[in-house]
Amino acid sequence: MSVDVEEYFQVGAFERTIPKSTWDQFDSRVATNTGMVLDLFAESGVRATFFTLGWVAHRHPALIRRIVAEGHEIASHGWDHQRVFTMNHNHFRADLAKAREALENAAGVAVTGYRAPSFSIDARTPWAHQVLAEEGYAYSSSVAPIAHDHYGWRDSPRFPWRPLADSDLIELPVSVAELAGRRMAVGGGFFRLLPAALTDVAVRQSNSAGHGGMFYFHPWEVDPGQPRVAGAPLRSKVRHYSRLSAMAGKLRKLIARHHWGRVDAVAAMERRW
Repeated sequence: MSVDVEEYFQVGAFERTIPKSTWDQFDSRVATNTGMVLDLFAESGVRATFFTLGWVAHRHPALIRRIVAEGHEIASHGWDHQRVFTMNHNHFRADLAKAREALENAAGVAVTGYRAPSFSIDARTPWAHQVLAEEGYAYSSSVAPIAHDHYGWRDSPRFPWRPLADSDLIELPVSVAELAGRRMAVGGGFFRLLPAALTDVAVRQSNSAGHGGMFYFHPWEVDPGQPRVAGAPLRSKVRHYSRLSAMAGKLRKLIARHHWGRVDAVAAMERRW
């Protein structure tokens, strides 16, 4: 179980609508929304991994401390949600360092996991895993093995794999369901919009192949009362706002149907295998 911790105005769908220079002008809701997620996990006895922006950790250190205190893993989601394929090696390395410093200062624990914003490690960034390995990360969960207009690496493996011959770094792609030879995404907005049974298929297929399923969502997805962003494309608005009021209930039912745990534990099991 994984949560991508970012503000509602920091998502990829709005990156061309909301300049980063204006972020501090928006009403912050990430601490409240993530608190709701933590409460949901507490009532269900779930431990999860929170892939968190350094930008968020720098402004909300108490939230990061609460996540750790309640038994969850803190991992990196980069500094400010910049997609990896827009960076070069040095920029990516600097982004990793800035985010890790903010996260570790707030959490008081080491950060060993990483998820690229918008799953932006793909065929354009063959060097990114090498940088992660050199920076001491144990695992990445940065690949979506699908074709999508915003992201995706359709030809990458569906299940955990080692991207480097000389490193123990594990790539743990997000789970997809494969039906009639077609791969279908099931996390985040796809989970809100599509039947929950599709996520069950993805989890069962991963389990049948000997692996854990990798589910993800965002704290803003349990916040139907969030402000509406003006000027965004219609497609972005539909993806972002549809069925927000249904998300918490669907999550509770999904959690009850499967056994969930932290990503670092899954990565450790994959290394042993």
